[in-house]
Amino acid sequence: MTAGLDQAKFFERTIRALTPLDAKRAQSFLADLRVRAREDELDGVVALLDDDKAASFIAAVLDLSPFIREALQRVPRILDWLARSTPEAALQEILADIAVCGAEEGASEASLMAGLRLKKREAHVLIALCDLAGIFNTEATTGALADLAEACTGAAIRFLLRDADAAGKIRLVDRNDPERDCGWIVLGMGKFGARELNYSSDIDLIIFIDDKKPAIIDPYECVETFSRLTRRLVRILQDRTEDGYVFRVDLRLRPDPGSTPLAIPVGAALHYYEGRGQNWERAAMIKARPVAGDRESGAAVLAELSPYVWRKYLDYAAIADVHSIKRQIHAHKGHGDIAVRGHNVKLGRGGIREIEFFVQTQQLIAGGRFPELRGNQTVAMLAKLAERGWITEQARDALTKEYHFLRDVEHRIQMIADEQTHILPEDDEGFARVAHMMGYDDADKFAKDFLEALKVVERHYAALFEQAPGLGAEHGNLVFTGDVDDPDTLATLSAIGFERPSDICRIIRTWHFGRYRATQSAEARERLTELTPALLKAFGETKRADEALLRFDGFLQGLPAGIQLFSLLQSNPRLLNLLVMIMSAAPSLAEIITRKPHVFDGLLDPAIFAEMPTRQYLDERLQAFLGSATVFEEVLDRLRIFAAEHRFLIGIRLLTGAIDGVRAGRAFSDLAELMIAKAFEVVEAEFQRRHGKVKGAKVALLAMGKLGSRELTACSDVDLILLYDHDKDAEESDGEKPLAPSQYYTRLTQRLIAGLSAPTAEGVLYEVDMRLRPSGNKGPVATHIEAFGKYQRNEAWTWEHMALTRARPIVGPDEFQAFIRQEIDVVLASRRDREKIARDVREMRALIEQEKPARDDWDFKLKPGGIIDLEFIAQFAMLIGAARQKPRPLGTEEMLAGLDPAFVDPAEADRLVAAHRFYTNLSQTIRLCLGRDASKDEFIPGMVDLVCRAADVPDIKRVEHNLKEIAENVRASFNRLVV
Repeated sequence: MTAGLDQAKFFERTIRALTPLDAKRAQSFLADLRVRAREDELDGVVALLDDDKAASFIAAVLDLSPFIREALQRVPRILDWLARSTPEAALQEILADIAVCGAEEGASEASLMAGLRLKKREAHVLIALCDLAGIFNTEATTGALADLAEACTGAAIRFLLRDADAAGKIRLVDRNDPERDCGWIVLGMGKFGARELNYSSDIDLIIFIDDKKPAIIDPYECVETFSRLTRRLVRILQDRTEDGYVFRVDLRLRPDPGSTPLAIPVGAALHYYEGRGQNWERAAMIKARPVAGDRESGAAVLAELSPYVWRKYLDYAAIADVHSIKRQIHAHKGHGDIAVRGHNVKLGRGGIREIEFFVQTQQLIAGGRFPELRGNQTVAMLAKLAERGWITEQARDALTKEYHFLRDVEHRIQMIADEQTHILPEDDEGFARVAHMMGYDDADKFAKDFLEALKVVERHYAALFEQAPGLGAEHGNLVFTGDVDDPDTLATLSAIGFERPSDICRIIRTWHFGRYRATQSAEARERLTELTPALLKAFGETKRADEALLRFDGFLQGLPAGIQLFSLLQSNPRLLNLLVMIMSAAPSLAEIITRKPHVFDGLLDPAIFAEMPTRQYLDERLQAFLGSATVFEEVLDRLRIFAAEHRFLIGIRLLTGAIDGVRAGRAFSDLAELMIAKAFEVVEAEFQRRHGKVKGAKVALLAMGKLGSRELTACSDVDLILLYDHDKDAEESDGEKPLAPSQYYTRLTQRLIAGLSAPTAEGVLYEVDMRLRPSGNKGPVATHIEAFGKYQRNEAWTWEHMALTRARPIVGPDEFQAFIRQEIDVVLASRRDREKIARDVREMRALIEQEKPARDDWDFKLKPGGIIDLEFIAQFAMLIGAARQKPRPLGTEEMLAGLDPAFVDPAEADRLVAAHRFYTNLSQTIRLCLGRDASKDEFIPGMVDLVCRAADVPDIKRVEHNLKEIAENVRASFNRLVV
């Protein structure tokens, strides 16, 4: 099981040395732990902490992992296991204790939940310490985590079975062995099934019922009975209590989860898989394993499913489908170099998912003929694939090494705060923390090794695509010369996927005749002719090939030149796939590059996907782009060009899955903030040239709404308030055309609005909305800071204070911005009548529903249980002082995550955060593709896959199921909390 000596205690072994981020801080944490151990009279732990080697290691861990530090400070006796026993024996004792949880006389569901949580924490910390020390290798760590999940699931299952038996719902064969012949089949899927769990993993379960088993009294009632038990199982394992949670549970891998119960009879499940099962479901079943309940029946079900998963003969249609999945995933991940900071170790390019997919696709193709390739563990199957000659020994060794490395990185990311994240921190401290936990003293050396690991995986993963079926001679002719359609070419185009092949021939002949600027040169036409088969094949694989190719034709018409692009597309299939995706799935982006082909130039930068669109990244590129431009109109035009290009590039990152909707919102907001700041700078300078300055002037722009909360989308307008101050004796500005202060700032604001929103040849920078200023449209467009403060304290309505929760200054002198923030904080911290605020919020929500009802379930913003409900819950909590975080959070997700447990149960808060993220990811994707919110009927076919990916579910039915369930839960929370 381990890399060390099985009979030696923890600190008698050779352990990996770790370096803390801050040695002084680490020693302080160690001293605190010693005090706690002495207070609890834990002599063994005190002795352990007095040992130099043990103390050095534990001090480093305390500094590097806040989660482990908190757990040990809270329960220092966890270390007693290591003081008196070997790690292996300690874990076996804990698992034995878990196995009898809930079995004692008089046990209740509450006592079971408490016992599982306490024991899970002990095991979790021990596994982490053994992993960090190098005592457990990757397989030992993931296996121990899977054993822990299996033990906890089994204990809960046995308790529920006994409880159901006592209630007369089922009739157990043996109450001392309740799982035997109970008919309740619990299959572990994914990493749980494969015994490859990560440190903060969900556990994926599928629940079946064998209604022929003797424990089942009434086959007609068993679905309801076991669905209810399954719901309780999820609650026992997943709900957050004062002791934490055991494991989050995901049941969405079951057949058609939108319309099936939580527990499905075996017969219905087999009928589904044999008649409607998808290839991705075949792939999922590779890792299935009975983990609790009626294991004998579970094994029988998997044996029955074996012919469905493992085809006896090579299924060429299935192979083509698998290759299609490869191409889609490949295109979705972006292209170019690989990032390090901010990189998703699981889903990003060169990540864990690519190794898993590499293995599973080979298994699906070959496992039918070679039973030895049917295992469910990634590394073991790499070895078997090499044995059978499906991959080289070099590929086996390289991917095995990098799989272990990347899984270790994933575990350390999660050990920081016990969060289910796979993203390397972007900040220096967070990144160094992971590096040190990996045993590196030098973060740059870790970054170099990590980057090399991703590149190795990417090279092997890319080789899968070289094997994909090509558009070869077997498809027939592709001839576009002359004026008459070639019959064989029409047949070929139809076979590829085009519905109007004659129209496609006409378009391509237009290209070859050089009627566009991009195809006027002979060399450009030659490059395009060579590219045409690949283009047609790529467009033919989309769901509406004709429409997508027409959009590409419109793009070509606007191109000033074509040689560079055609050569690039020919040598870079990833870029070709990306362009096809835009044309087939995102008409809004296609329209942008058709009208402004220059925005596509940004994709020629090979580093585009290696860099995350952070504020610093955008700022550096803006300075380089503006160069020496100083003339007012020239600077504004360059800002419009820069904004259009980078909105497009942020959108591309979202489209390809390089960033999610939340990060896209931050990036769109950072871009807007930069553009507004630079535009204000040049507008103010131009204004001062004629009207001078006001004595003691201070000006700031206050971002409101989605800009304030950093949640902008690709097509958002910006909400702004201009605030100013000046010396009390200032009567007018000092320029050649002096103005009184109020008139001065009114005109300055009007100039800024014109600069941002006036349409020009380069388009509009941003539409500006100033209706959130004091007194709304009736008030002046510029507001004196003193008037602003008085209004907010004495006259503002509840809805204005709700809007103020998202306000932040983005332009202006630092001290003036700090003063504004302080003013806002004072206003928001004012004591309020909770009942009155709740009444105002509910009335406002009801008024919105009455005057602007949601058009359908896809109206995420307005629907009952939608984004407005989430925003109102967060803003209501801020106004009544139910938020804990300092400094004050601005984004809805951050507000919800920091709510006081006295206001909302942490488990409910987690669900609200997840709901907001779900809506955000969907909304960002839809707005990116269509340029606006839309109902499902307006989705073009290529979009559906993107929407499903944004929702992290395999089909649109599941998206709709989740939407309905989330909306009901959010509305219930709104009704319960806003009181």
